[in-house]
Amino acid sequence: MKNNNPISYIKYILTLFVISTLISSCDSSSQGNLTGVEGRQIWYQADPYGMLYIPMGSFVMGPSDQDAPYSHTTKAKTVSVQAFYMDQTEITNNEYRQFVFWVRDSIMHQILGNSGYEDHLITEDYYGEPLEIPRINWDEDIDLEDPEVMQVLEPELYFASHERFKNRREIDPDYLQYSYSWIDYKDAARKSPTNKGDKLRQRGIEDRSVFIKTDIIPIYPDTLCWIHDFTYSYNEPMTKMYFSHPAYDEYPVVGVSWKQARAFSIWRTDLMNSYLSSVGSSWVHDFRLPTESEWEYAARGGLDQSPYPWGGPYIRNLQGCFLGNFKPLRGNYIDDGGFHTVKATSYSANDYGLYCMAGNVSEWTSNAFDESSYDISHDLNMDYVYEAKDDDLPVLKRKVIRGGSWKDVGYFMQTSSRAYEYQDTGKCYIGFRNVQTYLGRSKGDDL
Repeated sequence: MKNNNPISYIKYILTLFVISTLISSCDSSSQGNLTGVEGRQIWYQADPYGMLYIPMGSFVMGPSDQDAPYSHTTKAKTVSVQAFYMDQTEITNNEYRQFVFWVRDSIMHQILGNSGYEDHLITEDYYGEPLEIPRINWDEDIDLEDPEVMQVLEPELYFASHERFKNRREIDPDYLQYSYSWIDYKDAARKSPTNKGDKLRQRGIEDRSVFIKTDIIPIYPDTLCWIHDFTYSYNEPMTKMYFSHPAYDEYPVVGVSWKQARAFSIWRTDLMNSYLSSVGSSWVHDFRLPTESEWEYAARGGLDQSPYPWGGPYIRNLQGCFLGNFKPLRGNYIDDGGFHTVKATSYSANDYGLYCMAGNVSEWTSNAFDESSYDISHDLNMDYVYEAKDDDLPVLKRKVIRGGSWKDVGYFMQTSSRAYEYQDTGKCYIGFRNVQTYLGRSKGDDL
């Protein structure tokens, strides 16, 4: 039936117009063109605290001088490395202690939470926002002298009474264990992209969970390394105080195994990403151990084919002073200004601003050690890894260390010198630093 009401007709026309406008506005901004997803967050890479930007580049990796020990484990090879960040110093005792305390507080949180002591926890930050992981309120709520509290904590965290020295209540480091996970991308990449289902089933794999690796390790440094690394040498004072006393806070952490260094890197990543999530920001690349190529490229400081981070070919400056902490001459350990380790900011930084890339402590890299790795590795972000299992032969558990240490002769101070240590051992002359891949190609591309 025909509608002769002009007002109803106008309403009908307006309704059609609104509907058509809404439909067309669903993609009105692109106007039918390929414009990408709109409304994406504008994001810029912020320099991580304590890290320096290392620009992408190519360099000649390998020996700049004679192969003094005739080890034949290196060769000259042009390698290209993408941009990344690197810690300005080796990870210090106090920085690693933050990790240890986080693990300690998390364990206490779990123990107390399971025992009905939630009131002893801080669940909100200064601004009233909920914490992802509550902290122990040491200052106000928790009383370690409270028999009820200690009755809960002691069996699962402290030395038993018969193990105490001078009846001091101390946390048993063996209880400070950290559970962490990572994805083995190299193993995952071996699957066939064309017949994924059939290939995976042939390998007994149903889903990607098989590529998610999990490990649980004690994370407290091996403080006895100062004693067991040297026979007939009095290093008990270092064992007692090096990691615990404030006097050594800015010294590089030692006694940390390769696995512990990797656990620290994963924890540091989670710590940062938890904060970024809380402020609504995008995540960043993982903190990790550097590859061999990244480490050597950064150590050279842009000085290609230079034997030392400061240039070369000498290990002293014009005034005759040594430029790093190592074992000079015939064993005069104090002639370079050190003795054991020194503060992580000692001596002069290289041209990238990195301290102690030669001497002080050797540094773990992410790479497995193999004498032929230079021959088989790619020249693009050169990387050779092997995920050693507990029952593998010791030779498969070797990880590359770089930079030389306070107890090494000058040859190991060279940027190209490489050595190894076993991944499950901590030494008083090995520490580490982290890197983080730069998000993008290079600084300035977003201008």
